Amino acid sequence: LMNAVVAQDVDPARITQHCDSVSLCFSKGLGAPAGAVLAGCKEFIAEAWRVRKLLGGGMRQAGVLAAAARVGLEHAEATLRRDHANTRHFAEACPLPPPGIQKLNSPLCSVSLAAVETNMVMVGVRGGWLSPAELCEHLRAVTEEELAETGQAVSVLVFPWSAHTVRAVWHRDVSAHDTELAKNKLEFVARKCQE
Repeated sequence: LMNAVVAQDVDPARITQHCDSVSLCFSKGLGAPAGAVLAGCKEFIAEAWRVRKLLGGGMRQAGVLAAAARVGLEHAEATLRRDHANTRHFAEACPLPPPGIQKLNSPLCSVSLAAVETNMVMVGVRGGWLSPAELCEHLRAVTEEELAETGQAVSVLVFPWSAHTVRAVWHRDVSAHDTELAKNKLEFVARKCQE
């Protein structure tokens, strides 16, 4: 929800106005250690409360978690805009070397820049080279060859989303420098696969 709010530059109420219920997790993009909020009509919340108690759910010292959630909400716009910028930087071509994914001209992968709106990039993996799972493994693994050629040991964690797609997600702990390292790692893997 908050990524969509920031990307569209609208109030959360504009997006949720047609929803019967809304759940917002504070521990993802907002950076709180835990916590979520659930909103809906009075009857829905009463039933959610009953089921939570039935299943043994409860929270003690919730004020500490609420304070972290509040800080996350207060800084959400700046934090999420930075995440979105890093995501876009990973996906789009850079005017200076090293090139971004779009400039790779690699038969290995591609990105639809029009689809990069928030903190997620779907990297299309072209058949005949690697499966998404294999690409994920190559991005995660650090080899002696990589260390010798690049002088850096970089492990990038991405997820095989479908038969032809890998999903990469940015969050508050991924810096611009980390993003550049991830781009370099993808370029290294693509180059090695083409060799």
